[in-house]
Amino acid sequence: MPQKDSKDLLMEVVGILSDLRIPYLITGGMAVLVWGRPRFTADIDVVVEMKFSDIDKLIYALKDLSTAGYIDKDMMVDALNNFSEFNFIDGNTGIKVDFWVLNEDEFDVSRLKRRVKKKVFNKQVYFSSPEDLILSKLTWFMKSQSSRHIEDIESIFKISGENLDLKYLEEWARKMGSWDLLNRYL
Repeated sequence: MPQKDSKDLLMEVVGILSDLRIPYLITGGMAVLVWGRPRFTADIDVVVEMKFSDIDKLIYALKDLSTAGYIDKDMMVDALNNFSEFNFIDGNTGIKVDFWVLNEDEFDVSRLKRRVKKKVFNKQVYFSSPEDLILSKLTWFMKSQSSRHIEDIESIFKISGENLDLKYLEEWARKMGSWDLLNRYL
């Protein structure tokens, strides 16, 4: 049996979230693969709109996916209380899935509404819009100064630039304090 990879795990996680009717969007490096250049990504980043009643169902489904997988219920509860992150580590591959709990702020609400359904590997998957991915990458760059975020932004502009909603980007970059940085690419 061939070794499972991040693409396979992504499809399985998306299937679980869809089955459980947990709204989600794929962001981070996996979304850059859709809107920008191909690049290595070591994990899968998923924004989820979860309720406390979803916790046990999601744990059960992920454990069913990988009995040797790691997921911490207390970490999930904490993430829901604080709109932060919890992880699942697939025991078969060691690949980490970062689940980011949707915040109730205006940007998170907007990006969930603007998620884009794309067909990948014969399955419909919700991804962050390219504009919201750029805005998220700008925010992460301001926090971490990691050049990877800038490289991702540049690749999204290069590959998807002519289809970007520049008015939306400007409006949100101004609200989020990243306008000066974004303006370098416009």
